[in-house]
Amino acid sequence: MCELLGMSANVPTDIVFSFTGLMQRGGKTGPHKDGWGIAFYEGRGLRLFQDPVASCESEVAKMVQHYLIKSEVVIGHIRQANVGKVCLVNTHPFVRELWGQHWCFAHNGQLAEFHPARGFYRPVGETDSEAAFCDLLNRIRSRFPEPVEGHALLETLIEACSEYRSRGVFNCLLSNGEWLFSFCSTKLAEITRRSPFGPAQLRDAELTVDFHAETTPNDVVTVLATEPLTDNERWTLHQPGDWSLWRGGECVARGQVPAC
Repeated sequence: MCELLGMSANVPTDIVFSFTGLMQRGGKTGPHKDGWGIAFYEGRGLRLFQDPVASCESEVAKMVQHYLIKSEVVIGHIRQANVGKVCLVNTHPFVRELWGQHWCFAHNGQLAEFHPARGFYRPVGETDSEAAFCDLLNRIRSRFPEPVEGHALLETLIEACSEYRSRGVFNCLLSNGEWLFSFCSTKLAEITRRSPFGPAQLRDAELTVDFHAETTPNDVVTVLATEPLTDNERWTLHQPGDWSLWRGGECVARGQVPAC
């Protein structure tokens, strides 16, 4: 299985600390050695870094760890391939344009016999993950020809994720740069950091950060990950079927879909 990383914040924030922990799991402290990627929203722009090389060995990953990009929404992924060969085109996150916005998606899991109908959006690579992303966007484009707010999309997103979940494991992160949506099929964890901030210690690397020295009292930052990234903080574990919508670091909607 792969691992996910997401961030929603109310101010531009760097994710180097969490990213550094996740990268160790890509072939060093974990088996996810089949590529990695991370996307940073900057206003309407999107910076995307990907590499099919194991993240613990990737020179691109090392560059990103020293490149203090600040963003309000981030989606990252490390891959353990199960569908599609190890190559750049099959590396998450995947990005498409809809309504003049960059939509970004990453998936952890595997869908059995998943062959959705062709539509406007089509996969470039071979993964079931990209096929699900394209199918999801086709549903949204069909039902909403013009832009709508994140809350208006929830019924469509939850319906689609529930269908995908019935075919296997479907943990995902999705964003258009304004909000971050998550769906848990098996594993996902969250932590929201706000004042008073304190120190955090990574599980997978000898690195500690004192967030009190790096933030202001008004900052709110939520990090989502497949597994908790720190060992001295209390993470909230999502349950199967949990979904959430984040904006500015805060959860603005949350619910659970019963098992089929």
